[in-house]
Amino acid sequence: MSHLRFFTNPDVAAALGYPALIEALRVGLAEPCAAPVRGCHELPGGASLLTMPVWQAGQGIGVKLVTVFPGNGARGLPSVAALFTLFDDDTGRPLAMLEASELTARRTACTSALAADHLVREDAERLLVVGNGTLAAHMVRAHCQVRRYGRVDIWGRDAEKSARLAAALAGEGYPAQAGIDLQGLVQQADCISCVTTSRSPLVLGDWLRPGSHLDLVGAFLPSMRETDSAAVARARIVVDTREGALEEAGDLLFAIADGLLDEAAVRTELRDLLQGRGHRRNAEEITLFKSVGYALEDLVAARLLLACAT
Repeated sequence: MSHLRFFTNPDVAAALGYPALIEALRVGLAEPCAAPVRGCHELPGGASLLTMPVWQAGQGIGVKLVTVFPGNGARGLPSVAALFTLFDDDTGRPLAMLEASELTARRTACTSALAADHLVREDAERLLVVGNGTLAAHMVRAHCQVRRYGRVDIWGRDAEKSARLAAALAGEGYPAQAGIDLQGLVQQADCISCVTTSRSPLVLGDWLRPGSHLDLVGAFLPSMRETDSAAVARARIVVDTREGALEEAGDLLFAIADGLLDEAAVRTELRDLLQGRGHRRNAEEITLFKSVGYALEDLVAARLLLACAT
């Protein structure tokens, strides 16, 4: 298998720039593919194992294996680890194997930024990232590609960790600072990106101001949620895939169970935005993008990586 290439996380970071990946996703996610709802298996200690297959004509076949260990932060380790294997869809030959933690973080952040490009007000000035784990910095870098934010706030339960992250991002040239009062930060934010594994609401509907955009990324199990049902009820909802969202998106499923959201209201997918439907309607509308992970994002990113590395 001399044709098989292996890419480490540093290789991925060096080759996959945010602007190029956002544009590749803008094209790739507009097209259909076969992507069965991912397998999600709960492991001991609150950990999870995810399996995500995908194939698209002319782009290849991909399979991603992901582990999520929320307690790794206390060990100084990332909570998410992953491998992605890319196969040729004409011959079935394996083309590449990737350490996929960096791939996952970058494609997730760039997908959220792509949705935000259609849903966040053009005059948005303040970005709030709720969470200070591995994904938080990627969210700042990606979202700042689609809007010129004058201020970026970082909030997390560990204030010292938030301060370190904000300082690092400021060193990269982003207008980042750590915040303490989550309610006050939400009330002033134009775009709120949540990247936690919380099982209880952090952002409340009463805090949202008209015209704000909620980007919900962290909760990926039906038992997880980053908002209360009132926040979901106030927003017009866009999802990465409807099938995946109604299977796994705890933020939406809790709201449905509480009677504050009709399942029929979950109808606009990211693909619709990319095909010209479902954009922000007015300056007062509250919008919400909920992603639980779409395997086509990995396939698009892996193909871009392979093209950039050859």
